[in-house]
Amino acid sequence: TEHHSLHVQEVPGPRRLPEGVGGPEAPPSDPKHGSVLESPDKARAEWGSPMQFVLACVSYAVGLGNVWRFPYLLQMHGGGGFLIPYLIMLFLEGLPLFYLELAIGQKMRLGSIGAWNAISPYLGGVGIASIVTSLYLCLYYNILNAWSFWYLFHSFQSVLPWAVCPLNSNQTGYIEECDTATPTQYFFYRETLNIAPSIEYNGGLHTGQVLCFLLAWAISYLFVVRGVRSTGKVVYFTATFPYLVLFIYLIRGFTLHGAINGILYMVTPKMEELASPQTWINAATQIFFSLGLGFGSLIAFASYNQYNNNFERQAVIVSLINCGTSIFACIVTFSIYGFKATVNYEKCLDKTRLLLLNFFNLAEDTISIDNVLEWIEKLNATYPMEFAQISTKLENCSLERELDTAVEGTGLAFIVYSEAITNMPLSQLWSVLYFIMLLLLGMGSMLGNIMAIITPLQDFKVFSSISLVCLFCMLLGLGFTTPSGNYWITIFNDYGATFSLLFIVLIEVVTVSYIYGIKRFEKDIEDMLGHRPNWYWKLMWMFVSPVLLIALFIFYIINYILGGVPTYQAWNKDTVSYDYSCHVRRISFMFHFVLLFLFISSAKELIFSPIFVC
Repeated sequence: TEHHSLHVQEVPGPRRLPEGVGGPEAPPSDPKHGSVLESPDKARAEWGSPMQFVLACVSYAVGLGNVWRFPYLLQMHGGGGFLIPYLIMLFLEGLPLFYLELAIGQKMRLGSIGAWNAISPYLGGVGIASIVTSLYLCLYYNILNAWSFWYLFHSFQSVLPWAVCPLNSNQTGYIEECDTATPTQYFFYRETLNIAPSIEYNGGLHTGQVLCFLLAWAISYLFVVRGVRSTGKVVYFTATFPYLVLFIYLIRGFTLHGAINGILYMVTPKMEELASPQTWINAATQIFFSLGLGFGSLIAFASYNQYNNNFERQAVIVSLINCGTSIFACIVTFSIYGFKATVNYEKCLDKTRLLLLNFFNLAEDTISIDNVLEWIEKLNATYPMEFAQISTKLENCSLERELDTAVEGTGLAFIVYSEAITNMPLSQLWSVLYFIMLLLLGMGSMLGNIMAIITPLQDFKVFSSISLVCLFCMLLGLGFTTPSGNYWITIFNDYGATFSLLFIVLIEVVTVSYIYGIKRFEKDIEDMLGHRPNWYWKLMWMFVSPVLLIALFIFYIINYILGGVPTYQAWNKDTVSYDYSCHVRRISFMFHFVLLFLFISSAKELIFSPIFVC
């Protein structure tokens, strides 16, 4: 991407606005409410069409969280009832902030650092904080794509390797670790991750994961090597093919035995969950993170738009597509989940049936899966003494309990789905389709995160080589391929972005509304679209969205303080939960303080500068 300065004033060194812009006075063209920029940068590279921009935003926003996070939240917070707070938060928080970032990027035609520096020379640190947060994500996100590659390559086998346990060295039985758990769990934790018993153990690099990780980065580099010229072509595939796979899975899911149990579980609302503050907080954070706010990616994407592009309509379209995709993926997930739960439930009943047949010496066709529960009551009443001898061996089979088992994240994507796929006819085909879909969802989000870093660096011609940036992230990310890498991914995911993004976006909306000035912002939008934003947008920017962000920010801090010592789930047959060690907790704190320092160091003069404009 070529770099060209704004048509306001050429000055050496860092970009500064002409006198009067961003300070106490407005530009001479409009003494009271002038626009920051007199005209856009005409020579800047642009998307080939508005459709490319929309698809880039969809590919970035619709990611792995739509598939493995939203279904978990729906399951935990009242089924279909969770859609009420989710949709409310979309219109109170997600949509207005999405619109705001697109407007800033399209008006300033710069990445996050340049855009915020143009609004005020004291706010460049907000853009730097966005880059650092995106860097955190880039370091480990391609590991998730590497796992998808790993599963994809192993899908081309006559028997899926996670369908059965491998034999032990003596060929006399199954490996004990696998026999104790399940084949899908064993394949993920032992074969894929070769996971350590705790975060303290490092070990060497996992060769297979390293190769998949290098492949993921090579493809990521090819996606962005020519800026929007290459990205604009790639998104036609990364943004659309996952929907084709989801649609195919939807049709297949509806035909699976027991799928209706999962669908009914999903749509049955538990309205009492709406009284829980945690339900509303999780709905707000899911909207916030699924749209990719605060990373700088949306600002970077919008900076390559034509100046008069209708980003307002596009913001609404992309936000609704993202929300609709979450619901669509949820239907697919719960149909698969219902199938898996039904299969496990019937396996449990069949084990009970065989136990009763053998112990009481009954004919094979006497007890079936459909009447096994009736026979348990009948035999218990008729032969109480004999029944007591096997009562401890009988499993408590419950379809409801199977459906209530909540799984999120990698557990849902790589274990639950894999287990369900093994029970399908033509399981190799469904496995290939599923992991291609996961791969494209992950690659689409990765593309946006790289653009968030590259665009502002190229604006200032500082460390702007795409190959060097990708190489830097790749080399640092190799640490996640060690046996303890999965635990470090959890740290980066839990502590590297949440606090930081809430703080970044809060500063963004407060800056635009009260420092840059809502009237200036209205005029900028009118200059691009030909009309000013209506009362809904202004009400959200000035009051509702900031209040919600402050509430989330406060809750996060309180929850962090009162939550006690952070723990992580360990793959250990004796202990499944460990406390993070002291040095690990220090690293998690460092994530937050680095970003706070970046912002405060650039904004310290802002506190004493009379630039507040209405």
